[in-house]
Amino acid sequence: MSEEPAMETIAPTRTDAFSKRIQKRYAAERRFKLAGLSAVLFSVAVLIFLLFTMTVNGLNGFTRAELAVDIDFPEAGISVDPSQAQLPTAIQSLEAQGLPDVVAFYAELSLGAEGAAELNQVAWRNVAADLLVNPELARTRHTFQLPTSSDLSAGLDGEGSPEMQALAQRLTNEGKLGKNFDFGFLSRSDATDPQLVGIWGALKGSMLTMLVTLLLAFPIGVLAALYLEEYAPKNRWTDVIEVSINNLAAVPSIIFGLLGLAVFLWAFPNLRSAPLIGGMTLALMTMPVIVISGRNAIKAVPPSIRDGALAVGASPVQVVFHHVLPLALPGILTGTIIGMARALGETAPLLMIGMRAFVATPPDGFTSPSTVLPVQIFLWSDEIDRGFVERTSAAIIVLLLFLLVMNGLAIYLRNKFEKTW
Repeated sequence: MSEEPAMETIAPTRTDAFSKRIQKRYAAERRFKLAGLSAVLFSVAVLIFLLFTMTVNGLNGFTRAELAVDIDFPEAGISVDPSQAQLPTAIQSLEAQGLPDVVAFYAELSLGAEGAAELNQVAWRNVAADLLVNPELARTRHTFQLPTSSDLSAGLDGEGSPEMQALAQRLTNEGKLGKNFDFGFLSRSDATDPQLVGIWGALKGSMLTMLVTLLLAFPIGVLAALYLEEYAPKNRWTDVIEVSINNLAAVPSIIFGLLGLAVFLWAFPNLRSAPLIGGMTLALMTMPVIVISGRNAIKAVPPSIRDGALAVGASPVQVVFHHVLPLALPGILTGTIIGMARALGETAPLLMIGMRAFVATPPDGFTSPSTVLPVQIFLWSDEIDRGFVERTSAAIIVLLLFLLVMNGLAIYLRNKFEKTW
């Protein structure tokens, strides 16, 4: 038996063409990494620029021009009964005692006739509110910081007529005029004067609307995702439903506003501009996003989880609700965050159902007339008065903070329920 000759081993060689292809591939990888890094840095730069611009423009929106007025209440004869300070008629009682005239008189003493003329017409209500909070002020002489007119506020900012700018400069030099932080901006509602507007009415309306949206969209969306992924038969009808849900997620938001106008306001004609109707309309828009993300999260749960639960005797319903749903919940919450963030910033569908009304008082409940932060920003940005520009920027900051708080809470819940396998 003859032995076969051993095969000769050929050492691999790296040709010039092979080396060039390797270098070309490495260069492409470096370009791809550089492009990705550039995209991230560009996104961060745009975000920083946006936040910086909004902060710089919006900080003045949290302040207002105020005049210092010294009032001697014992000399004026104004008295406050502490036992009646909390009654609804307490302000009317002070008005009957002549508080508006007292404020006007001491304003002229403190500021002169020209300065007193630029005091806001409802400044006496600020004095009345302080007296009702602290009735002891009625026994003393006290200096109040009261809002000015819009013209004097513009003059303080270097705008308006030369006469108003000169008056603002004189009062500033005398220490009678300045800009102070406006705490009332966070507790008042809408008004026609930028010196008197507040964001609380719109903020409360957004909270109520988002609560209705979450309570409707989240459970219905999750249950729909569970049914389509775990129980629904695979046939033509479920295919039609899946395509319809995917199409609904891409429908323009104003279409949902038209749907809410045609259906919800037809069924509840007395609830125009109510948070209940707004929340129902936004729930329709948010639900497809939750369904799609929920199905993907449920599909991502390993089949071994289901098989293991069934092997130890769990029923199909127990498998879904005790094992699959808890593991899919973080992914479902991610979709909910995206849907709710989109709903919070929507304006078009809410305009269609009448939530652009002028609402001077915060809503008392889900059926009270209300507006929301995006609509309030839209309305203020359309005002002619220059003072609303700064208020608009301040409202945008409040909206961004509200969005960050809402998303932060959702991310916390997602991380809390997240499990690894």
